[in-house]
Amino acid sequence: RMSCIIEKNETLKQNQQMSLKKMLFILLATINIISSFAQNSNNNSDFWNNVRFGGGIGLGFSNIGFNGSISPSAIYQFNDQIAVGTSLNFNYAKFNDDKFLAYGGSILSLFNPIPQLQLSTEFEQLRINRTLYTQTINIEDNYWLPAFFVGVGYSTPNVTFGLRYDLLYNNDKSIYGNALMPFVRVYF
Repeated sequence: RMSCIIEKNETLKQNQQMSLKKMLFILLATINIISSFAQNSNNNSDFWNNVRFGGGIGLGFSNIGFNGSISPSAIYQFNDQIAVGTSLNFNYAKFNDDKFLAYGGSILSLFNPIPQLQLSTEFEQLRINRTLYTQTINIEDNYWLPAFFVGVGYSTPNVTFGLRYDLLYNNDKSIYGNALMPFVRVYF
């Protein structure tokens, strides 16, 4: 029994290290792509004129809980239709007496086929710290959790309201109340 627990812990550590390496790779690749655009522009001020700062706020509700998130972000606006960027994420969730705290990063892409419609994809990697309360025992668990959102929203020049869906939603591990979440994104 003890060797099984040790093997499980070793496997968990290896999975966490792989997830961390993947997130770092994605973050470095995004920074590299954005900086290469900055170096290739004739004038660095042209690059910074196309960078928009802002972020998003997310709220999720279910019969048994609540999830709130905030994610400051920066995007590079290639043209009126396409933007890519990166974001830092902070999430808090509470379901019954169980509490979840999550932090991490994400990369996102935004596409506006028409000015009022925004389609989005976002890959998010979060470090989850959760405390589960049962009648007999309290469990503390820490792990990495990926999420891949596809979204659609109504867009104005600076604000987008919409819904996003997590294609990797895991009912046992996710801090989100369900796979479908409303969001508000603001960029200036």
